[in-house]
Amino acid sequence: MGAAMGLTSLLFVPGSTPSRFAKALASDADIVCIDLEDAVAADAKAEARAAAIDALGNRVAIRINGVMTPEGVADLLALAAAPVLPGLVLLPKVESADEVAIARHHLPGASFIPLIETARGIRLGHAIGQAPGVVAMMFGGGDLAGELGVALAWEPLAVARGLFILACGEAGVPAIDVPWIVLDDTQGLAEEARRAHAIGFQAKAAIHPAQLPTIHAAMRPSPDLVAEAQAALAAYDAAGGRAIRFQGRMLEAPIIRRYARIISMANARELA
Repeated sequence: MGAAMGLTSLLFVPGSTPSRFAKALASDADIVCIDLEDAVAADAKAEARAAAIDALGNRVAIRINGVMTPEGVADLLALAAAPVLPGLVLLPKVESADEVAIARHHLPGASFIPLIETARGIRLGHAIGQAPGVVAMMFGGGDLAGELGVALAWEPLAVARGLFILACGEAGVPAIDVPWIVLDDTQGLAEEARRAHAIGFQAKAAIHPAQLPTIHAAMRPSPDLVAEAQAALAAYDAAGGRAIRFQGRMLEAPIIRRYARIISMANARELA
């Protein structure tokens, strides 16, 4: 999970527009993901693939095409021959752990983020998340909404998000939420990011650099929360690991696990 530790934002940029790569990398995004899949027309795949490989470096991830498609196989072969691997490889529309295994066969040293975008993927998410090489999973709400015939909104996808979070929890990997697609609705983005964080999402994807401050405000631990976690851990340790009263609340092992995770995430961000 180390490659995704501390991750709070992932900014997508189309592989067919290499002129935008530098601007994306100049943003405050934790990771910039060059998209070779949905954002690239069929006749532009080869050119986008070459541009993405030329851009490989620090903070660069790549979303390849589906590993069961000819373009996905071409992506894997090209990455296998590249001088360096991307920091993360996103695998779209994953519906089984076998797809992760195929990608890992070609890129044995890579870290993978499967996108769970179908009802079948949701059902098998726990197995996908536990596949070797997986360091996080992303909730692909857009494709799932299309499959279910519902709007890409919180309420229609609430059950699916919950099941996805449980799958990530069982696999022990961070959860990344789907991008907010209404670019001029900052308030809507803030509310969805807040809700996503509240149910267990560690990060949220973005499709424009302007969305990043709002995402970070919801996903990154605040200094006050880090200080509270540090004080709680110190008090619990001083009590010998026994349940105690802390700031008017009961402090016991399950709460301590949350505080410990907050400190781990804060530490990971400082080291990034």
